Amino acid sequence: MRWVALTAVAPVAWGTNYFVTHEFLPADRPLYGAALRALPAGLVLLALRRQRPRGAWWWRSAVLGLLNMSVFFVLVYAASQLLPTSVASTVMAVSPLTMMLIAWPLVSERPRTAHLACAAIGLAGVCLMLLTGTEGVSLPGVLASTAAMLVSSFGHILAKRWSADTDVLASTAWQLTAGGLFLLPVAAAVEGPPPALSTPTLLAFGYVTLVATAVAFAAWFTGLRHLPAGTVGLIGLLNPVTGVLLGTCVAGDALTVQQLCGLVLVLAGVVLGQPRRAGRRDSGRVPPRPSADERPAQAPSPRNPL
Repeated sequence: MRWVALTAVAPVAWGTNYFVTHEFLPADRPLYGAALRALPAGLVLLALRRQRPRGAWWWRSAVLGLLNMSVFFVLVYAASQLLPTSVASTVMAVSPLTMMLIAWPLVSERPRTAHLACAAIGLAGVCLMLLTGTEGVSLPGVLASTAAMLVSSFGHILAKRWSADTDVLASTAWQLTAGGLFLLPVAAAVEGPPPALSTPTLLAFGYVTLVATAVAFAAWFTGLRHLPAGTVGLIGLLNPVTGVLLGTCVAGDALTVQQLCGLVLVLAGVVLGQPRRAGRRDSGRVPPRPSADERPAQAPSPRNPL
């Protein structure tokens, strides 16, 4: 349960990120917004774990940084600006099902029936909130959020496959640093000079960088190290729950009856998807063969009494 609790830090922090980005960060600078989120967070984690990539991790860091940080952050930034906080976060609730399907061929984790059922419940909640709960949803915003979900699901499972024997903080730092370095020259070429940042904007970037990025991704990748991808994906449903609650309580988004029913379905998927006892995670494994001392004694053969 401690790994579940630690992993839950990530989706809750990401759910708050939609609100902070929508309310306090510049709407017309998604590339700089993503770069200023990734690179400082990577440098902070590098200061905590002074390790350089070795061997294959030079190119692995580049691939994971491009998927999990560069492309993902830009798409999330765009979705946060184009959609209400509640809607932007609910699209990500499809990620549990996507992560389970990707984990099957990449890390040989076959989807469990309970996980698939709970992912379907969460998906039904998302459809209820998007298709009937909100009017005038921006199609580009939904497409950006959907693309972010697909890119991150693939990148997270790829990180789970590659990071088994690597320090979690170090590998997270390498990904964030690589993603930020990819984005800086592209932002300078496309968006020109960096934007002028006011004090509230600097504070918002500080929160997004330290809490919603450095702490959140370290917790998320730690959860992927110790928990099945299906369990981690279902914990990720706390992302839309946080986004909806913030959007309703703080940003003033309207919460309709349909959205409330969808929210209940998403929460049900999170709760029902967790194992009731620790031993259930190993229920599908073949039990080990008993040792010689544990095997029952056999009667001597009549042909050989000794």
